[in-house]
Amino acid sequence: MFGGHYITAFTLAEKQSALPGLGNRLLEDQMKTKSLSLLGFCVVVWCPVVFAQSETAPGNFRGRTAITWAKPRGLKGAKPPAAAPVQTTIHANDSEARSLKISTNSYPPDVYSPLKSLPLWTFDVKASRDGHHHLGTMVGHDPFKNPGTDNIPTYIVPVIFRTHTVATAWDPTTGVFTTEPGETTTDPTKPDNSCMAGPNNIALKVTEQSPVFVPAHFVFGGTDVGTTQYLDAFQRANFWQVLSKNMGSNEYHVLLNPVETVEPIFLDVPANEGLAIRDPNFFLASLGFTFCAPLLIIDINWYDSYLNGTAIPKLGQAGVDASTFPIFQNYNAAFSSPVTNLFFCCAIGYHSFTGYPITTQTYAVVDFDSTGFFGGPPTGLQTLVLSHEVGEWVNDPHLVNNTVSWGNAGQVSGCSESLEVGDPLTGLALPPVVMPNGYGYVLQELAFFSWFSGAPAVGANGWFSNNGTFKTDAGRVCP
Repeated sequence: MFGGHYITAFTLAEKQSALPGLGNRLLEDQMKTKSLSLLGFCVVVWCPVVFAQSETAPGNFRGRTAITWAKPRGLKGAKPPAAAPVQTTIHANDSEARSLKISTNSYPPDVYSPLKSLPLWTFDVKASRDGHHHLGTMVGHDPFKNPGTDNIPTYIVPVIFRTHTVATAWDPTTGVFTTEPGETTTDPTKPDNSCMAGPNNIALKVTEQSPVFVPAHFVFGGTDVGTTQYLDAFQRANFWQVLSKNMGSNEYHVLLNPVETVEPIFLDVPANEGLAIRDPNFFLASLGFTFCAPLLIIDINWYDSYLNGTAIPKLGQAGVDASTFPIFQNYNAAFSSPVTNLFFCCAIGYHSFTGYPITTQTYAVVDFDSTGFFGGPPTGLQTLVLSHEVGEWVNDPHLVNNTVSWGNAGQVSGCSESLEVGDPLTGLALPPVVMPNGYGYVLQELAFFSWFSGAPAVGANGWFSNNGTFKTDAGRVCP
C-alpha cells in the first residue's frame, strides 16, 4: 500500500521499490478547463471493416501529425480492408537493391544532467524505394555498429474515468448523439465480470502480466528471436540479419525494465467532454451489432491537455523524467472530438511527447478494450493497442522519423511519410500468446524498417513484417 492505494512494481527478475513521492496527488483531479492545441502525436484507430485517412482533422482535433480515423463496425459504406497487396519494388538502381546504404550513430542515455534522455540511435538511410536520404531516431543501441542492451524504466499509469453524460439515441444520418445526464465509470483496477472472465477479469492485472512486459518465447517464421518481451523480440527481428552477421544478436535488447504500476488517476470528466454508451443494444436496430457496455468516449484534446498540463508534470515531480516511459492505460474508453458525434469516433491509443524543441517526456496512451465495439477477437482488442503504441514509440519516439511515402495499407488509405510500424498493419494480429495466467494475448503484427526504406531486407527471414504479411517492401512511392 502507498498513500492509501497500491503500487505494483516489477523488473524482469525481481520486485522493485515503489515510486516515491507520488502519494494521492494524481487522484481526484477535476478538469474544468477547455482543450488546448496539441503539439503533436500519432494515433491508432481500429476498425475491422474500414480504415480512412482524413485529409483534414475532423472536429476540433488538432495536432502536428496527420490523424487517422476509423468508423466503428457496422456503419453504412464500410468494407473489409483489402488483403496486403503484392508490392512491386522500384529501386533507384540495381546496385542499391543489393546493399543497404545507411549511416548510424549512438547516443547513450543521459541520466545525470538536468536534461535527461532515453538511450537513442540515429540513422541516415539512402532508401532504395526512392533513392533519397531519410533520417530518424530510435530507442536503444545502434544495431548496426554498436549492439547492446538497454533497460527503459517504464511506468503504467491506470486512468479511471467518470463521465456525466449518457447517449440515449443517435442519428444515423448526421452521427449526432442525443444525450441525458448520468454517471458512468470505467476502472482498469477493478474486476469486471461482465466483459471479462475470472480469474483474468482485471484489465490492469492482465496488462501487467502481458508479453509486452513479461518475457515469452517468440519465433517469427523459422527464426527464434529468444525469450523476451514482445517489443524487444520485434526489434531484434527487425534487424536480425544485421545482428546475426555482426554477431550481435545476443547483445541487442530494448527492454521495458523495471516496470512499475503507480497509483491510478481518477478523472471526473466534465459533462461536455465525455459521454457513455451504456445500452449493449444501442446499435442493434441501426447497425446490427451488440457490444459489452459501457463504452466511454472522451474528448482527446481535453484529455491530452490534462496529461500535458497536470499528470505528466506531477509524475515529473515524483521522478518520472525523459529517460523513462510512462504509459497511461484506460479501460473501455475511446477518444474523439467532438464526443457527441459517432462519425468522429474513435481513436483508441496514441504516443506523443512534451517539450519543444527539446523533448522533456515521451509517453503513450492506450485503451484496454473488452467491449467488442470495434470487432476483433472475442476478448476485444485488449493488449493489441498497447503493442501497437509501444512498438511505434521504440521506432519513432519523437515523431520526427521521415521515410519514403507509403500508403493504402493497414489504417492508411492515403499517403504517409511517417515511420509508424503499427499503422500499415492495424487490424492484423499474431496468433494469441498464452501466458502462465492462461490468458491468450492479442499482439499486433508490425512492419519492419526495410518495409519503409526498401529492399534489401534486414529483418528476420527476409520478411518485411514480423508475422510475414509483408513479403516485399512498400513498393512504389505513394501516390
